[in-house]
Amino acid sequence: MMKSSRTHARQLIVGIAVALAAAGCGESRQAAPGAPAVRIQPGDAAAGKLVAERNCKGCHGLDGRGSAPGIPNLAAQDERYLLEAAKDYKDGKRTHAALKDMTGSMTDADVRNAVAYYASLSPLPAPGATVQALSPYEKGKTLAAACISCHGADGNSVQAGIPTLAGQQPHYFVAALQEYHAGDRHTPATRSMLRVGGKLEVESLALFYASQTPVKRAPTDSGDPAAGEPLTGVCGGCHGSRGVSNDAATPNLAGQDTQYLVAAIKAYGKTRKHEIMESQVAKLSDRDVANIAAFYTAQTPRPAEKGHTLIQEIAEKCGRCHTDAKTDNASMAVPKISGQNKDYLVMALRAYRDDRRESSAMHRMSLPFSDAVIDSLAGLYASQPAR
Repeated sequence: MMKSSRTHARQLIVGIAVALAAAGCGESRQAAPGAPAVRIQPGDAAAGKLVAERNCKGCHGLDGRGSAPGIPNLAAQDERYLLEAAKDYKDGKRTHAALKDMTGSMTDADVRNAVAYYASLSPLPAPGATVQALSPYEKGKTLAAACISCHGADGNSVQAGIPTLAGQQPHYFVAALQEYHAGDRHTPATRSMLRVGGKLEVESLALFYASQTPVKRAPTDSGDPAAGEPLTGVCGGCHGSRGVSNDAATPNLAGQDTQYLVAAIKAYGKTRKHEIMESQVAKLSDRDVANIAAFYTAQTPRPAEKGHTLIQEIAEKCGRCHTDAKTDNASMAVPKISGQNKDYLVMALRAYRDDRRESSAMHRMSLPFSDAVIDSLAGLYASQPAR
């Protein structure tokens, strides 16, 4: 009954990330079943050093370290992966004007030799500065300290009229905060608290609360749950059976504070704008609203996410392809990502997610990732020793 007008925003938050990650990851060229191992013509590392001196060192150095944030490290990288990456730049499958021009002017032998040189280098030592690898769940937990006085330590509100945040759908939560920011929801205290904090912080806070266990509430005497149940038939199409939504963009209503639900429902058509909700609410009497709210309050809620293990679970899926033991896989060219430049990893994952970089498997896997998840995953791999 409270689906936000902003829930059709392009990026989903995190909820189905792990399920889709099983589709596979890694930028790869799959060989046909039973096909022989792909062989590459070996390059000359000594000659490649001269090519790197002439063409590559300005960005990647002679030691293979990216010279600025967002420029990848090439030292000890998988040779076949580097060859395919160079070919993709040359063919325009990966967009970078300077690299397209440079690879276009190089002979095939120059490319092979430069790749052989960088692949022959030793892994780079860890950077001097510690890479931030804190999970979005932990970040959100820290940020939630500012919300305790109203919403409770774990998001289970005990104040009448204050919504419970525990177990709430994360995409809806982000959209709701955006509405407070924009002034579309008229709660001055909430709006003032939300003036600080960017996209990563908001998404992290959403993941933390989505992962908390909501407490089942005692029955309310302000409405009749039995009378409210048949009135919720139309609501179930969006909000799920008995108020437990399966959509990260649609709020859970089960176990929510009754007084808050009544106020929120009545706000549509006044201070909240949503065409479908406004048309449905206009048909309801005050008694209907009270009964609907009482029904949802009496239902059993559950967490929407498992944020405390999300990054670990995604990384385990990534490990199916991105481990040193598998970089010689005959069916695919897979980059080493441990110790890679964090900013570059963030850029690459966003490009896969937004379908700006070719790899159907990586696009499917990364499509549900929020910027907060991408930032944390990139930090995790960047903080690991290069191998």
